[in-house]
Amino acid sequence: MRTTPFPATLRRQWGLDLSPGQLYAILRLRQDVFVVEQNCVYADVDGHDLDQGTRHFWLEADGSHDPLAYLRLVEEPDGTFRIGRVATARMARGRGFSRRLMQAALVDVGTTPCVLDAQTYVTDFYASFGFVVEGAEFIEDGIPHMRMVRTP
Repeated sequence: MRTTPFPATLRRQWGLDLSPGQLYAILRLRQDVFVVEQNCVYADVDGHDLDQGTRHFWLEADGSHDPLAYLRLVEEPDGTFRIGRVATARMARGRGFSRRLMQAALVDVGTTPCVLDAQTYVTDFYASFGFVVEGAEFIEDGIPHMRMVRTP
């Protein structure tokens, strides 16, 4: 059952325009979800957060600067897009925040091909945005994933 939504402000920022405080808060959320909660030790800081074509999307509670949910959109050298690092704070789940972030990111993507590596248990969520599974399941950092693509 979904909880009652509460006001959250959508933020969109180019990687190069992030303030140190914004970058810290984003990295903290990703660490909390992926490294601590999912017990997955991996190199989250991969060199793409400050790339020229990287966009960061997050939702923050009104009156707060801490992200409740987050998504990273990377423009690949070939012009396609990659969605990744989709994370929602435990206390903010079930409010449709990831859906709002996906909708916002896909506005930027437009009709350009887009790819993501989905944790297997959420492939139906991404399929609701037109992504289709490509290839076989694979293990990344100990977690089953599926490559998914969305083409115009």
